[in-house]
Amino acid sequence: MKHHKKKLGALALLGLLLAQGALAAALKIGVTPGAYADSVQVAAQEAKKQGLEVDVVEFSDWTTPNVALASKDLDANYFQHQAFLDNVIKTQGFHFRPVGVGILANIGLYSSRIKQFGDLKTGAKVAIASDPINQGRGLLLLQKAGLIKLRDGVGARGKLADIASNPRKLEFVEVEGPQLVRVVNDVDLAQGYPHFIVAAHAFDPGSALIFSGKDDEQYALRFVARDDNARDPRLLKFVQIYQNSPAVKAQIRKSYANNDKLYSLAWLK
Repeated sequence: MKHHKKKLGALALLGLLLAQGALAAALKIGVTPGAYADSVQVAAQEAKKQGLEVDVVEFSDWTTPNVALASKDLDANYFQHQAFLDNVIKTQGFHFRPVGVGILANIGLYSSRIKQFGDLKTGAKVAIASDPINQGRGLLLLQKAGLIKLRDGVGARGKLADIASNPRKLEFVEVEGPQLVRVVNDVDLAQGYPHFIVAAHAFDPGSALIFSGKDDEQYALRFVARDDNARDPRLLKFVQIYQNSPAVKAQIRKSYANNDKLYSLAWLK
């Protein structure tokens, strides 16, 4: 009996040490460049002061961060809004869920060739996001600008095939979202993301001919985890640090060129 109690005590101690080791392990968060990466880096510095180690892993596309999360190379990612997440869950079968809300970023329509939509010529080239969700958001903005009309009822799920009226015979070029900033000078009009524009030092992110609205919460960024680690206390603590840190808020504003019309903090709504 005495030997049995010693064995149980040793197992309990081993379990405690393993638990402590798990808590001490660095949390890995996947991000994309610009405001998302910069703000998470600041939050990681804040977390370190509280004893939480965080590794920030940067990606240049919108596919790999979810693949890495599914394969457990990441503990969470921070680059996608709810509409994008819902779509990849439906199409890819990922077992993901949001664990916190973040930045609500506006999108805009940018041009280096025209100053107003009336100057857009027939057959002009328009660059738009290639993924179905952000493409739908871009098409809604083009409709808001009076350049196209979508079929009734498609809303944010609209695709190029859903364009019911295109009086200027605009020619669309599909480009992956993070790369849109690189093609603005090659087309007549481009959907754009201010935080990528700031990160690339390309041009004035506030120069869009039109911006989307700030009141559509489904486009606010999410911290996303797998179903099996969504309650990880390290992750929940990190989200809390991110949302409550004055340094993070200051970095976000800096990342958006100190221009409040380019973003809002969705968790404060």
